[in-house]
Amino acid sequence: MEYKMPLRIGELEVQALAYLQARKLTLISAGNLAGVFRWKAEQERKVLSQLARKGLIARVRRGLYLAPDRLPVGGKWNPSEMLVLKTLIEDSGGKYQISGPNTFQRYGWTEQIPNRVYAYNNRISGEREIGPVSLTLIEVGDDRLGSTEVVRTPEGLAIVYASKSRSLVDAVYDWSRFNTLPHAYEWIEREVANEDGFAAEIVQNTIRYSNQGTIRRIGSILERLSVQEPLLRRMERALRPSSSFIALDPTSEKRGKPGGLKTSRRWGVIFNDE
Repeated sequence: MEYKMPLRIGELEVQALAYLQARKLTLISAGNLAGVFRWKAEQERKVLSQLARKGLIARVRRGLYLAPDRLPVGGKWNPSEMLVLKTLIEDSGGKYQISGPNTFQRYGWTEQIPNRVYAYNNRISGEREIGPVSLTLIEVGDDRLGSTEVVRTPEGLAIVYASKSRSLVDAVYDWSRFNTLPHAYEWIEREVANEDGFAAEIVQNTIRYSNQGTIRRIGSILERLSVQEPLLRRMERALRPSSSFIALDPTSEKRGKPGGLKTSRRWGVIFNDE
């Protein structure tokens, strides 16, 4: 098989591409090509590294690469964000769910399109650059994964997203990472008003997937929205006794001890968002 591409590639690289394309191999592990062509390990590593630098395949991690099922016109290939994320996490044996700015835009709370993918997972922490794809991976315990929905992409991938209510919990819980307060409270108000049963769902997810500060903040917001008292009592029972107060909006300049600001002793919250 002959390739006519503007990129200058060597004979061994052409052999590798021809083999991958002929067999429709899209995931390459160290040793795959060496076994076929009887290359030394260093020779194989060099060929794969050169193909990755030229944008013909993408390096997921050392010894693991993604390849297109067919080369695009011009030769340069950009794997999708979702393919990269799914491949990386599945290779680690972990689970993930996309949340943060990606779901905030997905559910219509912001028009800003993120330039990277944010995903909670139970294996990897930190930022990764894989080909043109940027990932922010937030490692959490298994008990903080859940309340998801699976969406199938046009390329046929099943991708896991945080549900609408779980995304709002994340917006309050991880406010310093996502810079989402006080906007998240407006999003909660909108969804509670527009969707029957949403209040009960966010109460359940707040109790299960957040911390004491998040329960207090969301509880005080739901009380201001006059949700059903049994739901509020359910959240209240999840709180540990405390005499301290926290600010509803930690980013506001109006912080400190309760004085001239309204407070809720029930939730231990200072309403400094008004």
